[in-house]
Amino acid sequence: MIRDGQLRIAMLSAHSCPVKKLGAKDTGGMSVYVLELARELGKCGHLIDIYTRAHDPKDKQIYELGNNTRLIHLKAGKDGEMHKLAVYPHLPDFAGKLESFRKRNQLHYDLVYSHYWLSAWAGKFLQSWWNVPHIVMFHTLGAVKNAIGIGEGEPELRLETERYLARNCHRIVAATEREKEDLIRYYGASPETISVIPCGVNLSRFQPIDKETARQQLDLNGNRRNILFVGRIEPLKGIDKLLRAMTYLKNKHGFRLLIIGGDEHSQYEIDRLQQLSRELNIEDSVNFLGLIKQEKLPLYYGAADVCVIPSYYESFGLVALESLACGTPVVATDVGIAKKVIRQGETGYVVADNSPHRLAQKIELLLSKPEVTTESIDLMRTSVADFDWSKIADKMVREYRGVLSGYSA
Repeated sequence: MIRDGQLRIAMLSAHSCPVKKLGAKDTGGMSVYVLELARELGKCGHLIDIYTRAHDPKDKQIYELGNNTRLIHLKAGKDGEMHKLAVYPHLPDFAGKLESFRKRNQLHYDLVYSHYWLSAWAGKFLQSWWNVPHIVMFHTLGAVKNAIGIGEGEPELRLETERYLARNCHRIVAATEREKEDLIRYYGASPETISVIPCGVNLSRFQPIDKETARQQLDLNGNRRNILFVGRIEPLKGIDKLLRAMTYLKNKHGFRLLIIGGDEHSQYEIDRLQQLSRELNIEDSVNFLGLIKQEKLPLYYGAADVCVIPSYYESFGLVALESLACGTPVVATDVGIAKKVIRQGETGYVVADNSPHRLAQKIELLLSKPEVTTESIDLMRTSVADFDWSKIADKMVREYRGVLSGYSA
């Protein structure tokens, strides 16, 4: 039973620790989602425990993340980093360790909220043991990635597991209507089991910063216009298309492309992109900045004249929200939430695909406009106001309660 309206939720993020550096191989929008939503739910008085695999022997088992919110590391498999597919055989052990921790600490949860297919597989064990509802958010779908055919293919194990989970959980949370359609199309999920609730943005963190102030703090002085990319460094992100787009700009050496993201696991792709920039004779205009702490990202959005999302696929696209919240216009391919949040010609442009010529045309169009005004910055922030995490958390609580009220063992 739920006392005093308080919910007790076990969130699972088995393969990816939400407090790791963003932009690394397995740490992106999903980690932001888990962390921000958990904290917001905690502020509302609900008890949230996020369970993840211990990635480093130095990890403490329990980290306090805010009011009523904890991150709990469980040892499953070998110490240190593991390829996410290598985590799969250890998921029963992960679930078993979680259950031991729960019993030892006399905990009770009202529901399980799993993130990504690996966590959802572990969540199936817990749902059975605890006799509570199991809600799943996939974040990306293997079948969609394979249909696009860019980068490393997803194995049949993932596709079969996602198909099973899509048909055998109590509720799926999809970030967009398009994701809902993909779940139905590729996995035969029942439309009645899918709720569309978007991701959010931290409007307190992502705020406009005076452009000159931001550039001075980042040592980005000079007359160059700054074009920004933020995300993981992998082929699916279409960064090579953005590099080629730079060559179509009328004054290609009057621009500076800032690429944020990537770690040692992304080095092969970084090397490939650096080689491409040399071949295109734009290496002096491209800066690979590596991982940047999220607290510092608003400075980069503030210093940028435009943020570009050249991806082949995004399940949602948090970067668009962050950029607009900071008052920086966006050029994005038609992926994720782009069409819903970008007001064509006002706060940016959505292009049909990531062909370099299309990207360059819209980047040029934005940069040819007069300097950004207070009114245009306000317009950009207003366009994402409904995605504030407090509003997303309210929607999720209603979803949790709806699932619980209709749940029968």
